[in-house]
Amino acid sequence: MRDIIILACTECKNRNYNTDKNKKNNPDRIEMKKYCKHCKKHTLHKETK
Repeated sequence: MRDIIILACTECKNRNYNTDKNKKNNPDRIEMKKYCKHCKKHTLHKETK
C-alpha cells in the first residue's frame, strides 16, 4: 500500500529526497518544506513521478 515517491525543489527543480507515502490516506501530491542543498535554504518540495 505504501509507494515510494520523489520530492523535488520548486525553485531549482532538483530531485533531493526519496520517501514513501500511503496512497490510501494521501491520494493527492505531497508538498513539504525541506532543506535544499543546492539552494542552501529551506524551500517547498513537491512530489514528482
